Parts: sequence; C-alpha cells; structure tokens
Amino acid sequence: MPLNRRDFVQAMLGAPLAVTVSLTQSRKVTAETESVGEVSIPEIHEGEDLYSYIDRRRGGFDPVLYRQLLGAANEFKEGDQMIGVAAADQPSQLNARSLLTNTRIKDINAHPVYQDNLTEYITPAKAVSTASRTIETVGDLKQFLLTENEAIIKQISQQLSSDVIGCVVKLMSQQELITVGSKIFNSLPGSQIGAKGYLGARIQPNSPTDNPDDIFWQVLDGWSYAVGDVVLGTNPVSSEPESVAAIELVLRDLLVTFGIDHVLPHCVLSHIDVQAEVERRSPGSTALWFQSIAGSDAANQTFDIDLKKMRDYARSRTGQYALYFETGQGADFTNGHSHGFDMVLHESRKYGFARALTREVATAQQASGREPAPWVHLNDVAGFIGPEVFRSREQLVRCCLEDIVMGKLHGLTIGLDVCSTLHMDVSLHDLDWCLDQIMPANPAYLMALPTKIDPMLGYLTTGFQDHVRIREKFGYRVNDALWSFFQELNVIDSQGKPTGNFGNPLYVYLQYRRKKGDTRGEEIILNEGRLQMNEVRSRGLFLAEGFGKTQAELAPALKIQIDQIYDDAKKSIWAELTPVFVASVPEVLPVETNSSDRLEYILHPTTGEQLSEPSVKSIRSLRESYLNKFNVQIVISDGLNALSIMQEGHLDPFLSLLRQELKSAGFSTADRNIIVRSGRVRAGYQVGELLFGGLSGNRAILHIIGERPGTGHRTFSVYMTSPDGSLWGKAGQVDHNITRVVSGVAATALKPETAARDTVRILQQMNAG
Repeated sequence: MPLNRRDFVQAMLGAPLAVTVSLTQSRKVTAETESVGEVSIPEIHEGEDLYSYIDRRRGGFDPVLYRQLLGAANEFKEGDQMIGVAAADQPSQLNARSLLTNTRIKDINAHPVYQDNLTEYITPAKAVSTASRTIETVGDLKQFLLTENEAIIKQISQQLSSDVIGCVVKLMSQQELITVGSKIFNSLPGSQIGAKGYLGARIQPNSPTDNPDDIFWQVLDGWSYAVGDVVLGTNPVSSEPESVAAIELVLRDLLVTFGIDHVLPHCVLSHIDVQAEVERRSPGSTALWFQSIAGSDAANQTFDIDLKKMRDYARSRTGQYALYFETGQGADFTNGHSHGFDMVLHESRKYGFARALTREVATAQQASGREPAPWVHLNDVAGFIGPEVFRSREQLVRCCLEDIVMGKLHGLTIGLDVCSTLHMDVSLHDLDWCLDQIMPANPAYLMALPTKIDPMLGYLTTGFQDHVRIREKFGYRVNDALWSFFQELNVIDSQGKPTGNFGNPLYVYLQYRRKKGDTRGEEIILNEGRLQMNEVRSRGLFLAEGFGKTQAELAPALKIQIDQIYDDAKKSIWAELTPVFVASVPEVLPVETNSSDRLEYILHPTTGEQLSEPSVKSIRSLRESYLNKFNVQIVISDGLNALSIMQEGHLDPFLSLLRQELKSAGFSTADRNIIVRSGRVRAGYQVGELLFGGLSGNRAILHIIGERPGTGHRTFSVYMTSPDGSLWGKAGQVDHNITRVVSGVAATALKPETAARDTVRILQQMNAG
C-alpha cells in the first residue's frame, strides 16, 4: 500500500539532505504501460542543474529521467507516485528542487516535457527565455514573482511557457503560493469577477433527473443568500439536445425575467458539440459554452475534442459570452494518458490551452468588428477524482494553491471547485478548514449549492452559506452588478447587510412572479411556491432555507439531514455485493477484477478495470457457448455503491423492463447476466473485447454500475457502448469517448423503468449512427 501523506511527511522530517534515480515496483496501470514507484536522488553536485545531472547519470539527455526529476520536485501526491514520478523521500524531493532551481528557463523551453500538436499550439510565439539578466533560472523566476508587483509580473507572464509556469510552482511553499496568488488578478471584461478583493460564485443547480423545477428553485435559493454572480451552470444528466435545450431555457428565463442576462450568463455543461447543436436549433438560447479540456492531444480525445474543433469553436464565439473550461489534476493519468509526466505539468498545459483559445476568441471578436473582450474563464475541480490522485485535506489545499497561481500566471480568470469525493480522507468539516487555507490566495470564484453535497454528482463542495461565511471572514465582495441586483431584490440592504428576506427563496419566488406580471394575491403565490418547494424536496433535492445560530450556518434540521447522508455515503462506499444477492440474480455469471479487496479497489482504481485471469477464461468460455447469437450483453458491477445495486426496487424492475424493451426493439440480448465484483467502467470494455472482438456488426455492452454515493438516493448508472465488433477486437481502443450513459437511476430519482426505456432509445440512436 502506498504511503499516505501523514506517513510520508513523518518519514521526511529531519532527514538529511541526500540525491540516482531508482524505480521500484512495476504494474500495468492503464492502456499505457508505465513504471510505478518512486524516484530516488541520493546525491547531486553543487550548482548542478537538471540537464547536467542527467548528462552525468546517463551520458546525454534522457526524457524519461527528465520527467522523473520534474515530478520528484512536487509535493507528494498519490497520482504522481502511481506513474513513477514521485520523490521517494524528502532528500530526493529537495535535491530535485535544487536541480530545478538551477535550471535555465531557456533550457526548459528547449526541452518540452511532452511533444504533440497541443504543445506547439500552447507555446507562446516569443516564449520568455531570459526576462532580464537577473532572471535566467527557474529559481530566479520564483524570486521575481515573490518580490515584484503585479504590473511588472504581467510584463512577462503572458510569454511564460506552460512548462515554465508548471515548474516554478513546484519550488514554492504554501505561503509563497499565497503571496503570488494574492497579487495577480485577471478580471472578466466589464466586471469585477476575478478582481482583487472579490469572490464570486457559480450556482450549480444540479438535478438527478434534469427536472426544470429542481434547477429553477436552486437558483432562487442561491439568490436569496446573495450568492450567484459568475454563471448559472448546470451539470446535465442527459446530453440529449432536447433535454439540454430545456435546461438552457429555464436558466435563460430567470435571467431575462429579472433583467440581468447582460451581466450574468447561463450554461449547461454538456459536451460543446451538444451546446452548439442547441444553439443551431434555437439561436440565442445558449450563452456561455462549456467544455472540459486536457493537457495532451490523446487526453483531449477522451473528451471527444481535438485542437481543430476547439479552435473552430473559439473563433465562432464573437458575442459577449464566450467559453468556460473545467480541468483538474489527475484527470489525464486516470484516463490512461499520463505520458510519464506529473500532474502539475499536465494541469499547467491545460491552462496554456485555455490561454491560447482565449486569444482566438479575442482575435475573432476583433475581426467581427467588436472590441476584443473575451469572456472566458476556467475552474479546476480539485478533489473530484478520488484518493488515487491525492487523499488528504493538506494535499487538496496544495493542489488548489498551485492551480490558482498557474492559472493567474497564464492570464486566466480562474475559479475553484474545492471539493472531495466521499472515498477520500476529507470530511465536511475538513472542507471548511481547506477553504480557510486557500482563500487568502483570492481565487475568482467557487461553486455554490444549497448544501455541501451535490444531489446529482454525489460529492462534497461549497454551499451557499459557505460563501456567506467566507465573505464575512475575508471581506470579499460580490461582482458589483449582481450586488446591486441583490439589493434591488431586497435580500441585502443599502448598507450591504442581510435583510429579513435573506435566506428566503419563497420571497425571491414572489419577486419572480411579480416580474412576470402576476397580480395574484401574495399568499396565493407563496402557497404555490411552498407546494413547489415541497415537491422538489420530495425528489431528494436539498433547498436551504433560513439559517442556524448565524447566517453562515445551515438551519439545524437541514444540517442533521446532510450529516446523515454523509454517514450513509461512507457506508455505501465500503459495502460489497453479498453472496445471497449475487445468487438471486437470474442466469448469473459471477466474475471479478484484479482488486484483491475493497481497500485496493478504492486506492488503486486501475485494479478494478481489468478482469482476473480466471474471470477472463470464464468470459472466453461464455463466448464459445454464445455461437455469435447475441448483440447485447448486460454487465452488472458494484462500483462505488453496491447498496444501490442491491436496493429493493432498483435492479429487478430495471432489468425486467430493459429486456422487454430490447426485445421489442429487435435486439438479441444474451440471457446471462455477468456480475463483476469490484468492477469499474473499463471492466465492461474488457468484457466487450472478450465477447465481441472480431465479430461483425454493432455489439453492445450495457454496464449497470453503482454510482458514487452522497446524493441521498443510492443511485446507479448504465454505460452503453456499441461499436462494431472489429473495434472490440482492438484491445484498449474502446473507451469513454464512444460511450453514452444514463445516470442517477433510483426509485427516488430517475425511475428504473424510465431509465430502461431511455437506455434502449439511446442504444438505438447509437446504432443508427
């Protein structure tokens, strides 16, 4: 088992300075074959830099050793350890940093950590090699950033390459990152979003069923706490254009009704292709366009994007609102695209991508006759993946501070999703501590939900009242235009203090109805609103209302509910499918992955992506028995929530109707149900390779898997993958980019029967081309 951070830190304390590179352990991590272990650097020579050290050790430049040394300079994270670039101990880490400190900026630029089309695109045309005679090395750059003011820093920052920016943050302590982060600001055009002393909020009104009322009421809820000045941004369950369009219209209606659409955009965070299609069908229905981006060509393909597609979209965004990106340390290697270099440098390259696309928007605006004013922003999602990336609250803080500095040095308006999955060692209370450590660096914005628990994504993030607390503690302000709106709404008074309407979404609903020209009596409208709020809550959604001892605390009853959901989530994560349940599944074939137990499954997710050798033999035998008769195979895995699979009223009604609908649609579905113990999504792809590789026609795997707990619903998802058998025959080629998903399935969320019909409908669309 890898060291946790506390053990690692204890092992480093008081160790003598030391510095060769040795790697221990080896295992196949993903589709890539990579060494797994740690980097040992027992000795270095005085004044030595990275390149002279490599030359001394290898007799010439060695790109593998180069990446290992760069990774060893990082603060410890499990994700770097997983791919073999984490320092083995404190002496190795200190020696790696010493080598990096002495390395010239021009040499970093001459040796890109990775070379692909993205590298060429994101490298500034006139990348800074030596800003002046006093800034030649990465160490010099660190001192420059710590001692100079914002105006002087900005004279060179836009010409710093992403590799150089990623390298310099490796040398900084937590306090040094705060020092740099708190002196550089990049605000959005015509606003204070991203300006010094301002902290904004993206209201994240997610719904497990994409229910318009769920989304509508969460926005009103946020505004009742004077929160929500950056974007109304919903993560959709369905990526169908019709569903996305319906959400876009709900959000747009709120903004237009209150007359603030010119200062606050809306966004549905589906794939950018879907947003473009929605806009094509209904011009003016979208505002800000979203896309997740990665740090290499290969990793971007996982998101079904490439350089040309994103450049074309950037050039088309000539209106007021342009693009919104999300990133996160660890996303690249967990998708099989580490390319042997560390998470910090991957993240920095993403910011380089965002910077270059921002410039494309500005150029396109100017060409269209507008003054260049690209409304582009980005937030990292630090902590969303899980303990394979990092595990502790201290690492979460470090990651956020690194990302703030790298984003600001790239000239970006950067926000944060300071978050944690429920299988990390970060609690609800720990998140408050993390926010207090991070906020002095003044990010542009945070997420905002009624509580710390996202009811759809099932992870921990920031709630509306966290924003209230942070504003009080750090003195941060809300974008001026929206603060005026909150005052006009009368949730904030002319002195900036909460009014008696603060925390009362019913009151905001009344104002909405009045703006709509509704002249009914006040009590009639309020009673109507109460009924709607009750319906929202009956679907398991959280709505904050009122407060506790202070205006920054949840109301006591809601706090108890959130604590209970948190406790249930922890129980769900560690639960396993029972033998009795497995035996109860009709025509069951039990198999298992390489995860030896639940702990390994959680800490080393890749072990849950590959079937054990006995299981591979079982699937091969099953293929022989099928005689090429079937084009659909159902796979069931525990995932991170076995209780969702075993919950009464979940799997049985879903499977029953699914098989009926598949038959009616003309599919030939295998009778056997394959159950995978400790299975992840990619385990389903391996089943498809083994069953369908080389066969003719589309062949589908329908993978039912327990979702991340924490929504309060115990939901499962269905992953649908249906390529031609020729693609199934190419090991490792089938991946998430050709997979569709129906998520949030539960008796209290998306009904299993509805999900079964949706699954077959989407599968038909996939096979139709």
